[in-house]
Amino acid sequence: MKTFKATLAIGLPLLLLAGCVTMPNGPSVMALPGNGKTFDQFRADDAECRQYASYQIGGRDANQAATDAGVKSAVVGTAVGALAGAAIGGHNGAGAGAGAGLLLGSAAGSGAAQSSAYGTQRSYDHAYIQCMYAKGDQVPMAVAPQQRYSAPPSAPQPGYYPPPPPPGYPGR
Repeated sequence: MKTFKATLAIGLPLLLLAGCVTMPNGPSVMALPGNGKTFDQFRADDAECRQYASYQIGGRDANQAATDAGVKSAVVGTAVGALAGAAIGGHNGAGAGAGAGLLLGSAAGSGAAQSSAYGTQRSYDHAYIQCMYAKGDQVPMAVAPQQRYSAPPSAPQPGYYPPPPPPGYPGR
């Protein structure tokens, strides 16, 4: 029980600290009014596209996705640790296993939270950009890299004959 309390004292602040990571509550890309659009038209487009993007990702923002993923990982880690501790050390091992599971689950939850937040923000940004582009506003666009093409080989000059194949070459 003493190990569980010590692990909880270390793991709980880590879990709470992971919950403090915040992502923007809106697009992380810049959009500008389209040609001939007033600022009021742009603001209306922006509000509508923010709502559309939010709908596309299920109404959650990146912060909610991060918190959900972090908490789920901590809960699963605690449960798995308790089961493993009980299986290995009996009743006394369950508390230590739960504490270790909470600590490891919180650490894994931090990575899962960050990944989930990034994916949610990216999906939101894509939906927002598509909407703003469709409304005629200026949004960042990916530019294809320039490909360098070499000139095709020139045809042989008239009167040029390739050298004969070497001795022993098949077909000679």
